[in-house]
Amino acid sequence: MIESAIAWLLAFLAAPEVGLTSVFIIAFVSATLVPLGSEPAVFAVCKANPELFWPAILVATCGNTLGGVVDYWMGYYAKAAFAKERESRWFAWLSHYGAKTMLLSWLPGIGDPLCTLGGWLKLPFWPAVGYMAIGKFARYLTMTVALLYIPDGFWRSLVNMLGG
Repeated sequence: MIESAIAWLLAFLAAPEVGLTSVFIIAFVSATLVPLGSEPAVFAVCKANPELFWPAILVATCGNTLGGVVDYWMGYYAKAAFAKERESRWFAWLSHYGAKTMLLSWLPGIGDPLCTLGGWLKLPFWPAVGYMAIGKFARYLTMTVALLYIPDGFWRSLVNMLGG
C-alpha cells in the first residue's frame, strides 16, 4: 500500500502541470534535514520546459529558503539539544561571522545543519534569511546552467573517468 502511494505521489509530482509545484515541494523538503537533492527536479523541469528556466530557479530558491527557515526555527527552539556542542569551533565561527555564514547554506551535508545552528545562536532572522536565499539562488543557477548547457558527453566521460 505504501509503495503504491509513493508511486502515485511521484507520478503526480512529475506531471507537467504541477512541475513548479513539485520543484517547490522537493526544494522545501530537501532543505529540511531530510537527505534529498532538489537539483534533479529543477533540471528536469527546465529540460522539459526551457521557458520555465527562471521560474523554476526562483521557485526552487523560495522553497529551499523556506526549508532553511524551518531549520532556523528548529534550531532556535532546540537549545537544549545542542548545549554540549556550545564549545565547538563551529559555534565560535558562526558567532564571529554572524548571519553572513548563511551564504554557505547551499553546501551539501552542512548547509541545512548550518541553518539550524544559526537559529540556535539566534542570528538576526531577516539577514540570515537573505543570505540563505542568495546562497541557494546561486547554487540553483549554477547547477541548472551546468546541467543544461554543458554537453551530455562531458558528463558521461566524467562518470566513466571516475569509474562509474
